[in-house]
Amino acid sequence: MAVEEVLNSATTEEETNAITNTNTNPNPNPRSGGAADEEDEPEEGEILGGDEDSRQSTAAVVHQPHPLEHSWTFWFDNPSAKSKQAAWGSSIRPIYTFSTVEEFWSIYNNIHHPSKLTAGADFHCFKYKIEPKWEDPICANGGKWTTIFQKGKSDTSWLYTLLALIGEQFDNGDEICGAVVNVRARQDKIALWTRNASNEAAQLSIGKQWKELLDYNETIGFIVHDDAKKLDRLAKNRYTA
Repeated sequence: MAVEEVLNSATTEEETNAITNTNTNPNPNPRSGGAADEEDEPEEGEILGGDEDSRQSTAAVVHQPHPLEHSWTFWFDNPSAKSKQAAWGSSIRPIYTFSTVEEFWSIYNNIHHPSKLTAGADFHCFKYKIEPKWEDPICANGGKWTTIFQKGKSDTSWLYTLLALIGEQFDNGDEICGAVVNVRARQDKIALWTRNASNEAAQLSIGKQWKELLDYNETIGFIVHDDAKKLDRLAKNRYTA
């Protein structure tokens, strides 16, 4: 599903009413007159009863949900719930799972965007049944691409990343686990997690496509989860794009 389709599907009730003909009269141009007019034969090209059927069909299309290729889950790591003694990832909680375009927008439009989150917060969007943790079996052999933004300047890129994920915009989409925005005191980071770090061609393709989608001009790096676990902040990029 293209990003444009995802964007265009976020239709408000007012927009829906504007699209759907709300005239209750099945004939928008009724002819005046008595019984003689009612018995008139239809003019050439006129289809009887078509208007009401057309409106019902249009309404059905407008209100029909748009299913996504995959279901996705939002996760939140509340900074107030973190402690130095707790194991990493123990405070991450699933918030909501969605599987249609409409569900996505109903959630997104009613949650805080990165610029409104407290410093220390981590907000994730991962494929259903994949936990945003190194220990998850699907994530264990993977890594992540990371982009960096000025404090409070990641909202648009976060939205575009989400739309690219749920809209299946990546050629190697099966390699993607999900994304996370890390809100910190001085900067924001958005990371794209993948499942197989050893697949160099797929990782480079994902990194390059992501940069193009975000119109991000800086060099980005890919760090393998195993390296991050062993070396923490000393871990070096395996790939760059």
